[in-house]
Parts: sequence; C-alpha cells; structure tokens
Amino acid sequence: MEKKTSTFNNALIWFGAGVSIAEILTGTCLAPLGFGKGLLATLLGHGIGCVLLFFAGLMGARTGKSSMETAAMSFGNRGVALFAILNVVQLIGWTGIMIYDGALAANGAWDIGSWVWALVIGALILVWILIGIENLGKINVIAMTLLFGLTVILCVIIFRNGGGEVVDDGSISFGGAVELSVAMPLSWFPLISDYTREAEKPFRATMASAVTYGVVSTWMFLIGMGAAIMTGTGDIAEIMLKAGLGVAGLLIIIFSTVTTTFMDAFSAGVSAGSISRFLKTKPVAVAVTVIGTVGAIVFPMDDITDFLYLIGSVFAPMIAVMLADFFLLKRDSSGMAADWVSFLIWLAGFALYRWLLHVDIPVGSTLPDMLATMILTFLVKNLIVRSKKVHMQ
Repeated sequence: MEKKTSTFNNALIWFGAGVSIAEILTGTCLAPLGFGKGLLATLLGHGIGCVLLFFAGLMGARTGKSSMETAAMSFGNRGVALFAILNVVQLIGWTGIMIYDGALAANGAWDIGSWVWALVIGALILVWILIGIENLGKINVIAMTLLFGLTVILCVIIFRNGGGEVVDDGSISFGGAVELSVAMPLSWFPLISDYTREAEKPFRATMASAVTYGVVSTWMFLIGMGAAIMTGTGDIAEIMLKAGLGVAGLLIIIFSTVTTTFMDAFSAGVSAGSISRFLKTKPVAVAVTVIGTVGAIVFPMDDITDFLYLIGSVFAPMIAVMLADFFLLKRDSSGMAADWVSFLIWLAGFALYRWLLHVDIPVGSTLPDMLATMILTFLVKNLIVRSKKVHMQ
C-alpha cells in the first residue's frame, strides 16, 4: 500500500518552503515603501497568492495527480509537455538561484569561498532527495524546529532594534510590491500538487500547506523588509552580522536554503516524468541539483525580479485555465481539442500579463490576469460546447 503524507507533514514541508533566503531578499525590496505600506502590500499580495495556491493544490489533492498531470487535463498530453519543459527549466533556475544566494550569504558569515558553500548546500540537498519525501518526517521536524527558533531570534533582534530611516527612492510602487508578494506563492503553483497528491486528507493537507506557506512567507518578507530598514542594506550576510547572530545566522542560511531548494529539485524530477516516462524523479532531481550547484558557482544571479515576473507570465494564465476547467466547467475540457483551445487562451493570458506589468494596479498583475483568463476560458469553452450541440442536432 502506498504511503500517504499526513496533514502535519505537508505543513512542515511548506514551512520549509516559506523559510527561505529568497523570501527575505524579496522582502528587502519593499523597504523603500516604509514598514506600513510594505506590510499592507505583503499581506495583500500573499492573501491573493495563497488563495490561488490553495485551489491549485486542491486539484492534485482531489485527483491524486501531480501538477503536470493536472495540467494535462486542460492542455492535453502534447500541450502539457511544453509546460513540463518550462517548469523543469524554471526549477533548474530556482535551484541555481537558491544555492547561489545561500552560498553568498553563508560566505559573508564565514569567508571560506562561495563555491565551497555552494558545494556544501548542494550536497545537503542531495541528502534530502535521497532520503525521499516519504521518509523526511523526523528530519523535517528537527530542521523546522531549529529554523523556527533561529528565525524567532532573528525577528526579535531586528524589530527590537528598529528605527532605521526609510528613503523612498521610487524604485518600487505599491502595485509592484503587491506583485512581488504574489509572485512568491505564484512560483509554487506548478509544484504544489506534487505534494498534496500524496496527502491522507486532501482538503486539510492543502489548506494546511497554503496557510502555513502564506504565514511563514509573510513573516520572511517582514524580516527582510525590517532588516533592510534597520540596517540600510539588503545584504543578508551583513544583516545577520549586524543582528549579532554569527553561527546561528549561518545555520538559518544553510538549512533554509536546503529545505526550500529540495522542493524545487524534487518537483523538477516529478515534472520530467510528464516529458518522458523514461525520466525518473530521483535521478532527475539529483541531476537538477548538480546543474544548479554548478550554475551557482559559475554564473552571477543577484537580481531575480525579472525571473519572478517571467514565471508569473507563464504560469499564472496556465493555472487560470486549469482552475476554470476544474472548478467552473467541472470537466477536463469536455474531450474537445483541449491542447489547442487551452493553449490559445493561455497565449492571450500570457500577453495580457506582460502588458499589465507596465500598468500600476494596486492589486498587481496576477489577479486581474488570472480572472480575465478564467472568464475567457469559461466563455470560449462554453461557446464551443454549444456549437457542437447545434451541429449534432
């Protein structure tokens, strides 16, 4: 009998996803708004993103399918291959970015060479992968307890010492800050079903996953924003040093990077199975980790803002089509040419998202793009179904 994951284990997995250097770094970008506006943008963005993340995960939880398998219900087997390839590419990118950021930050705390830290982090991710998601329960409890304690200490130090000066240099608007906050949960849309599909209790596990991630990611954003305001810098290593954390800060950097990046590499392996049945999860996950580690050593990856927006433009309309099919139309495209109809709607959603990036909307680009794409999906597919019925009469 296949081993299922408990609601608690799903929550732990998404706690690990939320405790991330990338989240803290993105939070530092909101500092020019000041703490009040930055807090509002963070809460609004995560609220939007995590509601959508819940529904994306619920599809996999109810059907027992991976993220790319649920995408096949809307885009067909040929169409989903494209998104599986794009997903694997973005996950390789995320793996490299996370290892790069973690290694750079760790080296700032203990200067032995960023490439050494990249190898250490990459090796630990491989250990997580080889242990396997089904057997990570006790290890995750220990790692998450450690991370929770350390991040509480970091949070207390930062906000107790507050009082930094905010200089609004116009580098980010409120709508842009909301979109960055949405972009982090959005980046998990093509992954969440890879984990919720294994849940013992689908609804509870999905809810626990989305809520846990939302709360923890918001917390990381606020730590990053508060630290940037307090120290006047977005450099994680400098923030840790100014907070006086030393070894504790180093442990936060390493374990938060490992627990988050493991999920990227593992899901790349799951998605690869939608490209070819000969591609197996663990070997691909190992390969992705190795490629990401090499990339982190060789290439500079300091600014991920454009990368986040690219992910949004690809996967927000994809998930919107899937949500409309699953929850509104109550069917997997009604057996009609799912791949080309859904793909054309996705293209329209993609173009709309890219255009919306140049429009300052208080709720960001993701929500209006997904709503418009869902409405378009509902109208077009209903029209096609009605046309078929007329021709059959």
